[in-house]
Amino acid sequence: MERLQKAMAEAGVASRRASEKLIVEGHVKVNGKLVTELGTKVSSSDQVTVDGVPLEREQPEYYLLNKPRGVITSAHDEHGRKTVVDILKEGGVTARIYPVGRLDYDTTGVLLLTNDGALANKLMHPSFEIEKTYVAKVKGLISNHDLEQLRHGVVIDGKKTKEAKPKLLSVDKQHRVSIVRLTIHEGRYHQVKKMFKAVGHPVEKLTRESDGILNLKGLPGGQWRELKMDEINALKKL
Repeated sequence: MERLQKAMAEAGVASRRASEKLIVEGHVKVNGKLVTELGTKVSSSDQVTVDGVPLEREQPEYYLLNKPRGVITSAHDEHGRKTVVDILKEGGVTARIYPVGRLDYDTTGVLLLTNDGALANKLMHPSFEIEKTYVAKVKGLISNHDLEQLRHGVVIDGKKTKEAKPKLLSVDKQHRVSIVRLTIHEGRYHQVKKMFKAVGHPVEKLTRESDGILNLKGLPGGQWRELKMDEINALKKL
């Protein structure tokens, strides 16, 4: 038995919070009976409908994508631009998957996609503070003072960031650019770009190397693979 909103989220109807709203507003029936209480539990034998449409309980699927530049991190785009879900569909994935978290249009790297709504909500919740590591090509020559500022936190959008782990990888004095690896455990909007801008080094190119236990090892840009069972189990234990 599991909570109704969790079953809905895992079936890809909506996020758990959005599913709760559907229940409260009277859109959901269990075995033909209208249900509006959030404590309701269902089993695999119960028939659940949302606005008359039966709930299709898909088997959970998990994919890791090395997101390329110029692709939208979304299940669909109203302007017809290519999305990360399109990439997997072109490779034969038919499940109703969606990305966990976001990467900007021009940012590359690690991105998890799944139809496991419960896990997705867990991983995106800020209380878990999952470490994410980025490699940024930035304008200018990064100084030790700049790195210390990043390490101890900078103010963006009126709020100081939490401590981070920056590491200078290389500098190109001729072209006046630096390559920096930065590990953070927050998920604020455009956080990495704003942090570097706050210390005077706008980002020219950005890649997410890792997200928690997931990394890009053996996965070229634009390619994807299914998660291994030990990876799935590790994510669920976070």
